[in-house]
Amino acid sequence: MKLSFKHYGIILTGLTTAFLHISLYSDFGYLDWIVLNGFGTIALLGAYFLPIPYFQSRHRNVFRVLAGYILLTILLWIIFGDKTFQVETTAATGYYAKIAEISMLAFMGFDLPKSKAG
Repeated sequence: MKLSFKHYGIILTGLTTAFLHISLYSDFGYLDWIVLNGFGTIALLGAYFLPIPYFQSRHRNVFRVLAGYILLTILLWIIFGDKTFQVETTAATGYYAKIAEISMLAFMGFDLPKSKAG
């Protein structure tokens, strides 16, 4: 796969999202779902971009899973997340992560898999 601007955008925003989630380790601990979300994002980015034949032959499905994962992350933050924006707290990290995730979805929108004509 030859990487283009949209791919670099997906990688950058995905790694930013993962970093923001994993950076909360000291506050929540390793087994917290917020921290694990960062590792899940890295795993799905690997499945999407690494030249692993199993995942590349199912690229459209990996695209759907990655997009669904990001949408689920946003939805769960809307339901359960701390929405008090104070720069000195971890609550602000949620807003930064959502900006990165929405940006990632925008870049993914430019990388929609082409549908195969019957």
